[in-house]
Amino acid sequence: MRTTRPNSPMTRRRWRRIASAVIATAALLLTGLTTAAQAQAADTSSSKVTWTRSCALPRHHGEMACNALRVTGGRTAFQRQHGISAKAAEASSPSGYGPTDLRSAYGLTSAAANNGSGRTIAIVDAYDDPNAESDLAAYRSHYGLPACTTANGCFKKVSQTGSTTALPTADSGWAGEISLDLDMASAICPNCHIALVEAKSASMTNLGTAVNEAVSLGAKYVSNSYGGGESSSDATYDSTYFNHPGVAITVSAGDAGYGAEYPAASKYVTAVGGTSLSTSSTTRGWSESVWRTSSTEGTGSGCSVYDTKPTWQTDTGCAKRMIADVSAVADPATGVSVYDTYGADGQGWATYGGTSASAPIIASVYALAGTPSTGSHPSAFPYANTSALNDVTSGSNGSCTTGYFCTARTGYDGPTGLGTPEGLGAFTG
Repeated sequence: MRTTRPNSPMTRRRWRRIASAVIATAALLLTGLTTAAQAQAADTSSSKVTWTRSCALPRHHGEMACNALRVTGGRTAFQRQHGISAKAAEASSPSGYGPTDLRSAYGLTSAAANNGSGRTIAIVDAYDDPNAESDLAAYRSHYGLPACTTANGCFKKVSQTGSTTALPTADSGWAGEISLDLDMASAICPNCHIALVEAKSASMTNLGTAVNEAVSLGAKYVSNSYGGGESSSDATYDSTYFNHPGVAITVSAGDAGYGAEYPAASKYVTAVGGTSLSTSSTTRGWSESVWRTSSTEGTGSGCSVYDTKPTWQTDTGCAKRMIADVSAVADPATGVSVYDTYGADGQGWATYGGTSASAPIIASVYALAGTPSTGSHPSAFPYANTSALNDVTSGSNGSCTTGYFCTARTGYDGPTGLGTPEGLGAFTG
């Protein structure tokens, strides 16, 4: 069983969230409102972007939380860019960045058009999304992407045991996460096949079993958009679930600001941090900074307590595994468009953020780059070609005693790692 250190940053943040939720719920009851999401969305005319977590926080040791944040109000960067008012944001039309934006930002326009055929990206999540395939079809159709269905062999949905019929219980929150992951894989690598592997619960044991199933299905690129507190069991989880040479496994760094999460801390995965992404007048046409909204909302980063440092990671301030390796857009205020129709919050088009967006983006960049060499550790690839990354040098995700653990700088730093993709050069090997 996983145990969380009683006074760890993860535990303190979790109790702060729980206390805040209790206070918020009491206030809502007093005012006659029913949910925190309604309170956030009440002033949709405001320019301030508000959001809610898609998945419930863990209630037991060993449970993971998805890192998807669904925008509930305000005006996103995409809306500002295109002159769309906050009030005009409806579930019938996108209000976040789409495939063209993301490919432009990360130098992937040509690669997305020409690469990926015959390659499979696996998406690992908990519980079932009954509308996964139909929602995926709606997203791809809207953006003019080729159909990806069970019938044409592009899409496959299975349980952690590989069954196509005995699927887990459906869950609305995780369904939003699943839609986010599937849409980001489609946006970056539209020619790739997609395998959705659904764990029967959000426990690390079941999610890890789903990772193994994804690899057994032949996927060379596996995206994981969830995380939890570190524990002394992590080394065992590393060897049991994540040690797959020749497979690029990406994991979200977390959405609670500065602090290390697992499995992003695994030495066998590419830990993916999050940025705020905006258009600019630079030659690139885009600019990025560390995503941070508050002391408890922003990209994760930090020095692992338990996991050993991989040989290719050479920063000197952390003797063990340092998070993150690379990064991509994650700020809900500069978020991505997603199509989701399952459950109470599945209203059609929505904008999402969180490092649940950045992890599948990076997994898909690996897929565009080609099959990793036999026996390789793809998390090492970016360290061998840092010039093919956009170095993010501004912003922080909290307070820390060792500056680069939480603050961007030239070269490697915790919140954004080595930077964001600029083409495929940093993801081949």
